[in-house]
Amino acid sequence: MRDEGRGHPKGWTPNRALAKLRAVKLSVKSDYAARAVLALSRHYPNGAALSVDDITAGQGVPPKYLVQILIELKSRQIVKSVRGKAGGYLLARPPAEITMGDVLRSVHGQVFDTPALSDPNCPPELRTAWKQLQTAADTAADQVNFQQLLEAGQEKEKMYYI
Repeated sequence: MRDEGRGHPKGWTPNRALAKLRAVKLSVKSDYAARAVLALSRHYPNGAALSVDDITAGQGVPPKYLVQILIELKSRQIVKSVRGKAGGYLLARPPAEITMGDVLRSVHGQVFDTPALSDPNCPPELRTAWKQLQTAADTAADQVNFQQLLEAGQEKEKMYYI
């Protein structure tokens, strides 16, 4: 049985489709960018900027590499920088308004990409399948925001203390 108008099997969702894509790998850069945004999200309520060293503390992210990533995040208005003695980086908007898709696109351009999408020799039916996977990846990445991640972390801490 197929979902109406989309040609997907009944029960198909982007999250289920992504769960089956075990071979799709994201770069270390995308992981570091997400770690940085999560660290900044934790400090968003106090409005204070964090230094690069504060962001990298306990995260295993090389500071020089993080600076490059923060510049890319800044260009996409995900973070902003503050100059001066109390300077550093902070989120440019609330964590609820920043999705994993925003972060991935800021460092990679696309959440999911394949050369086949622009290859004129790729069979149209295969290109359609690649496009469906790209759409599913974009949809799934845009459904996860950093406020949700913060709340999930808080729930985990509560469960630990019970």
